[in-house]
Amino acid sequence: MKYQVDEKGFYGEFGGAYVPEILYATVRNLQEQYREIIETEAFQQEYHALLKDYVGRPSPLYYARRMSERYGCRLYLKREDLNHTGAHKINNTIGQILLAKKMGKTRIIAETGAGQHGVATATVCALMGMRCEVFMGATDVERQHTNVERMRMLGAEVHPVRTGNMTLSDACSEAIRDWCCHPADTFYIVGSTMGPHPYPDLVARMQSVISEEIKWQLQEQTGRDYPDYLVACIGGGSNAAGTIYHYMDDERVKIVLAEAGGHGWDTDHTAATIHRGTTGILHGAKMLVMQDDDGQIQEAFTISAGLDYPGVGPMHCHMAKQGRTTVLSINDDEAIRAGYELTRMEGIIPAIESAHAIAALQKMTLKTDDVVVLTVSGRGDKDVETYLKNKSLAGEYGNF
Repeated sequence: MKYQVDEKGFYGEFGGAYVPEILYATVRNLQEQYREIIETEAFQQEYHALLKDYVGRPSPLYYARRMSERYGCRLYLKREDLNHTGAHKINNTIGQILLAKKMGKTRIIAETGAGQHGVATATVCALMGMRCEVFMGATDVERQHTNVERMRMLGAEVHPVRTGNMTLSDACSEAIRDWCCHPADTFYIVGSTMGPHPYPDLVARMQSVISEEIKWQLQEQTGRDYPDYLVACIGGGSNAAGTIYHYMDDERVKIVLAEAGGHGWDTDHTAATIHRGTTGILHGAKMLVMQDDDGQIQEAFTISAGLDYPGVGPMHCHMAKQGRTTVLSINDDEAIRAGYELTRMEGIIPAIESAHAIAALQKMTLKTDDVVVLTVSGRGDKDVETYLKNKSLAGEYGNF
């Protein structure tokens, strides 16, 4: 499969494991053990039992009738917002904490932006009775206050990070620094398809349950197991990876990903890494990175805390470079309007991250018989204040 990771941890030119010497043995150990552990029947049984009985999977594939009429296609929404904890993140944290337990780790750390991965990590740590510490940029702590309190209620210690832009990238850096100090007992639950090998592959495998379900759900509802288009938002790339995993090599399926344009991908206030980035190394992997001529990481800017990352997972870098995916840049105002549109037309309030994917529909040329599957990666409870603060951007939907 040409878009999968190779034995050295690379997707084409992207990926690898660029880690401090103190972490080398820890990362190497994970590389050697992760597939061996997660492919056992015992692991798979426990993982899928928890997905079914604890997370509430399978998540529905919902035919959005009114939105279908509006966009002139057959639009199905993959409802990851209905998972326990309200987003796709729980698929991955369940898998990684089971792996951590099998490897004898006793302390869990994580980074988070919008707070959904932090909540999902704190949730599984409570479930398994394990110590949990979450690193979160101080800016995000402020704008995602409810998720911070959820994490604390679940027993996690939340560390506000006050370096740099005080957002997701800085939280990742701080988590890696902590990991360097505690490599023996600590497992770092990475929240997206980023970080050193094997994390991009590990997270993609854990999220692949999304596309696995899409295949049989589409077969049930349409009589065929593939769509014409798959649509997802992309930051680091976990929900996008899960959405496309079983279709990467199926050329019948067009893949459209929506990244955060902020004020515009051609401005200094953007998080559109695939549009703007150049090859560099960030958080242990070679990927497209927003950086200046001296290689200094530039701040990502977007209204969406979960897409506020100046890099993008190596699998997605490779697929975009090969032309397998079409990546659209969605500005803040377009995302807000799309979030209100889905809310008013289907009664579903999406996370602002997911609203970026909704906004991609208006930039696509669709036919009435096209089957489009769009992943609603999370629910919008956490973003209600942001939606209300920006309702002037919602056009016809903002008058209430």
